[in-house]
Amino acid sequence: MLTKIRSFFKFEERGTNFRAETLGGIVTFLAMSYILVVNPIIVSDQFNPNGIPYGGVFIATAAGSFVATMLMALIANLPIALAPGMGINAFFIGTIVGIHGYTWQEALALSFIAAVIYLVITLTGIRRMLIDAIPGELKAAIGAGIGFFIAVVGLKSAGLFNIVGPDLAFALGNFSNPTVLLALFSIVVIVVVHNLKGNINRFSFIISILATTLLGVVLGLLGVGDMPAIGSFDYSPLSSFTDVAFVGVFEGLSTVFTSQSFLTTLVLIYALLFVDIFDTVGTLVGVGRAAGLEDEEGNIYNIDRALLVDSLGTFVSSTLGTPEITPFVESATGVEAGAKTGFSSIVVAILFLVSIALFPIFQVFTHSSVTAGALVLVGILMTAQLKEIEWGNLSQAIPAFMTIIFMVVTGSIADGIAFGFIFYTIIKLVKGEAKEVHPIIYVSSALFIVYIGAMALI
Repeated sequence: MLTKIRSFFKFEERGTNFRAETLGGIVTFLAMSYILVVNPIIVSDQFNPNGIPYGGVFIATAAGSFVATMLMALIANLPIALAPGMGINAFFIGTIVGIHGYTWQEALALSFIAAVIYLVITLTGIRRMLIDAIPGELKAAIGAGIGFFIAVVGLKSAGLFNIVGPDLAFALGNFSNPTVLLALFSIVVIVVVHNLKGNINRFSFIISILATTLLGVVLGLLGVGDMPAIGSFDYSPLSSFTDVAFVGVFEGLSTVFTSQSFLTTLVLIYALLFVDIFDTVGTLVGVGRAAGLEDEEGNIYNIDRALLVDSLGTFVSSTLGTPEITPFVESATGVEAGAKTGFSSIVVAILFLVSIALFPIFQVFTHSSVTAGALVLVGILMTAQLKEIEWGNLSQAIPAFMTIIFMVVTGSIADGIAFGFIFYTIIKLVKGEAKEVHPIIYVSSALFIVYIGAMALI
């Protein structure tokens, strides 16, 4: 049995083993487990009266992540986990429901329609052609940009820096706050362990997460506030899943084109489709490169299958009752811990499924201070791709810089890619090198401009 598993997931070919894959899967899950709390908080009726019932969206988050990540393991054999996307969930509840007045059922219907279009684009090979058309320096910039993006997410969510004042200036966080100090502890631990000699440095992620969790729980028991804690075992809210799964999206489909203006509906579908496509492209390229899963031409292994799984994941999310499922950049933490195959994704998927029964226990790992160190270190490791960019060549440096800076300041992978593409195209045209630009890059740049304009109008 074990021999068949090794063969199926190509352990020998990719130079890995059960220990590395299992550890990588655990680290990935712990790094992204916050989604089990954050996604329901953002889109549920606990904090927004027009949101999805809390228990229903919690199960949808865990079950949807389980299904999509398991498909990624078995179909694409990649160490990439999927879950409802951060950013898209805020767009879902803040813009679609909050600003434009759609019901949560209609918002799910918009996601479902975008998923249909998404699948068609995937099956026609357009998405694969897009990835192949991205020049090497922009692929490196996307990977490095994701690294900076992950590190900023870790630092900001843990309170190590804040954005303050009318000028939105960056400032150090409150270092008298125990949660900030706990986050700093997690960063120090992971940096120290990762630089120790011997094999122990391979366990730096898991050691940092577990050590920080243990310290936080102990401090909480001693009376320190806002520390990681195990929740109460109350499962009654989960019963609302029967009112959300499948029921919500089909109710929404019956009214989505009549409740608001047709143009607004089309623009929102386009926005959902756009963000999903390019967030996925950025994550697959960034994580795939970090794992060394590229062929001689620089293309990610099984990319077609991964894109198909991502399309199917969007169907799963909208029908179960949660915003679009997408590959998570936190998968890079598992990759850096040793994961190279889909077996690690099976580990992640199983943990998502188990979390439905044990979610009060798993909530302890969702505390921002616990994962701060892991996110910062993976960001550092992913920025190594900067060396592949010729910074002395401004035709490469400018698009690369724009990709990275807009990805960080907007908090959107898709927006970073958009500005990188646009400036890459402009520079090539100005330099008289228009023939070097792939037609798909021209089309994508034009669509990016349309997207930016459309988002400004709505």
